[in-house]
Amino acid sequence: MKTRLALLLLASAFSLSAFHAMAADKVVLQLKWVTQAQFAGYYVAKDKGFYEAEGLDVEIKPGGPDIAPPQVIAGGGADVVVDWMPSALATREKGVALVNIAQPFKSSGMMLTCLKESGVASPADFKGKTLGVWFFGNEYPFLSWMSQLGLKTDGGPDGVTVLKQGFNVDPLIQKQAACISTMTYNEYWQVIDAGIKPDDLVVFKYQDQGVATLEDGLYVLEDKLKDPAFKEKMVKFVRASMKGWKYAEQNTDEAAGIVLENDATGAQTEEHQKRMMSEVAKLTAGSNGALDDADYKRTVASLLKGGSDPVISKEPSGAFTHEITDAALK
Repeated sequence: MKTRLALLLLASAFSLSAFHAMAADKVVLQLKWVTQAQFAGYYVAKDKGFYEAEGLDVEIKPGGPDIAPPQVIAGGGADVVVDWMPSALATREKGVALVNIAQPFKSSGMMLTCLKESGVASPADFKGKTLGVWFFGNEYPFLSWMSQLGLKTDGGPDGVTVLKQGFNVDPLIQKQAACISTMTYNEYWQVIDAGIKPDDLVVFKYQDQGVATLEDGLYVLEDKLKDPAFKEKMVKFVRASMKGWKYAEQNTDEAAGIVLENDATGAQTEEHQKRMMSEVAKLTAGSNGALDDADYKRTVASLLKGGSDPVISKEPSGAFTHEITDAALK
């Protein structure tokens, strides 16, 4: 009798577990880059059960050098993607209607890091120099800045030579470029770890140059927002994700550990991820997830500048919505 009762209780437990699994709404998130502390908030939200508490089953798909989030979502491979606003707005103008539903990152971490010996002391010294630039949608902030400086990017005497930079710091270490693209939380520290002293570098933060554009927002396809069930799912996703981000800000070492646990490649190190998380926390600080209208307008204005070759050709319409965060933050 006891054995039968135990079996019945076990069966009930399995049935209940199966019910919860079936009831959970699936969400596929495509990251902009590989598993690292740049995306800690999402991994923390999953690890701490914040998504589960909202009835969500979230799959986090790492990115990589050959993965463009706009292409993934356009092809049906994700429900929501992490992307930089310049890329998202340029993509929208090309016909893939991405919409910003939340903005966890308040500040920009993008920089140009230059060797002092190259003679670059100010943006005026870029002229005639070779500059390392990331592509795959990451080039737009750089191109906008060069346009505003009046510098062509075709390698002519009155412009700069663009070196298509891999996602590493080799061009600076090997002195193939005077400056390279770096992030405050990642590649800059790779340069330091390679043995170059901070005093031997000159750093230009986009944020300090007045050309900062929004990074690491959450984007969905516009047509999907016509579905009330999808909108409700995104409200839950954003609410849980922001809980994850705020937890990560307050517990940087623990968040870095959670990221490492989710790194299937084993390529990340504890020291680097802890350092990265501390820097990323500075960029998400001050954001509750809602897109700030002033930050949006500043980004659009920056991208519209540039004479005959701006990143976007006209003021976007419908490129963001507050509807999701308004509901998520109630």
